Amino acid sequence: MAFPSAQSARRLSAPLTERRFLLPLTLITSLFFLWALGVNLNDVLIPRMKLAFGLTDFQSSFIQVAFFGGYFLAAFPAGWLMERIGYKRGILTGLLLCAGGALLFLPASAIGLYRFFLVALFVMACGQSFLEVASNPYVTILGPAGSAERRLNFAQSFNAVGAVTAPLLGREFILTRVPRPSAPLAALSAAQAHSYRAAVAGSARLPYFGIAGIFLVMAVLIFLAHLPDVARKRPAKAGEATAAAQPAGGIFAHRHLLKGVLAQFFYVGAQVGVASFVIRFAQHTVPGMTARLAAYYLVGHQVGFMLGRFGGSALMKKIAPPRLLSAFTFGSLACVTIALVGSGIVPVWAVVLIGFFHSIMFPTIFALSIKNLGPLTQRGSSLLVMAIIGGAIFPAIMGRISDATNIQVAFVVPLLCYLYILYFALRGYRPAGNPSEQPALAGAEWEGS
Repeated sequence: MAFPSAQSARRLSAPLTERRFLLPLTLITSLFFLWALGVNLNDVLIPRMKLAFGLTDFQSSFIQVAFFGGYFLAAFPAGWLMERIGYKRGILTGLLLCAGGALLFLPASAIGLYRFFLVALFVMACGQSFLEVASNPYVTILGPAGSAERRLNFAQSFNAVGAVTAPLLGREFILTRVPRPSAPLAALSAAQAHSYRAAVAGSARLPYFGIAGIFLVMAVLIFLAHLPDVARKRPAKAGEATAAAQPAGGIFAHRHLLKGVLAQFFYVGAQVGVASFVIRFAQHTVPGMTARLAAYYLVGHQVGFMLGRFGGSALMKKIAPPRLLSAFTFGSLACVTIALVGSGIVPVWAVVLIGFFHSIMFPTIFALSIKNLGPLTQRGSSLLVMAIIGGAIFPAIMGRISDATNIQVAFVVPLLCYLYILYFALRGYRPAGNPSEQPALAGAEWEGS
């Protein structure tokens, strides 16, 4: 049996953070919860918009396209901008964009144009892309380097809490506040149908107004807080500094980052794809199961995801992050294999359990991928956030396979995704060559006042 080295033991036993970073870490962690509300309310918003505007399934899917498109298109500009204005101003920019997008729901509801809602979602997603690009790497430096992966998993745990909370809030404030029509929509007059659809569209006004207010309050708190600035040790000679800051090949010279971007692309695709089809999978493998009953398995999937985030953060005190990522990926592979070949209720519970094994993947892949990037950390973070576009691609592939065969066969897509993630966890995460200069927190320098 191989025992961990003294250096590895010190890394695993490193504290989560230091006292001087508790307030900044608390504020940044709260953002993980907050942006989860925006992402996961889309699942509630889609059926509302479909009913309000008489959309087809394809037209209603534009909500996810607009949202993931905003994430993808804003990520690289966000990283470029933060190299110039810093993490704090980047976070403030993201919060204000999020608030602006949420506030656009007010005129969108008044005007009653579906395209206006898509614009509002796109702006909101651009803001959340800024928050992701800034917050994920920033959390990794708010404490000892040895606990960076564990710290990011802990912060991402509150993102999972938001994922569980959002559907409950959506059900309360969006789904239950619209009266039933007095007759089938086809039997209503044009004026009555327009009035009803306006009421359905307007049901999103209150929750998004509240979300905008929360984003603005957080912007004020972040603005007033003293967040530590990121400083880097620089060589004495200017020529050496330039070489260190911009290694040959730039960001694309870091092969472990590129492998991590691909792993994140596959992970997000698998995660969104599995969650999107939990209900349909349960109804397929257990004939006669109602959608209402199948929805409880989706809740179990999300609760397992949340528990895994907190549990994974605790386990990283004893188990190295790459090894834990490997174990969780093996778990996902085992569950999806059962889902592919099983029948009855057993494969349904296997799909539910995948939520637990998904839990640590995003933050762990993220933290491992940006290691040793030094001054290129923001650009690396941008690429990793851009990889979220996998969430718009892989569910569509699963849907096409399901249409041609059935939803159970479609789960071969996440299986292939996990195989690459396993490679990354075992070998692909290792940086090649000499490590680049590491970011450090300048104890004497504080950004903002």
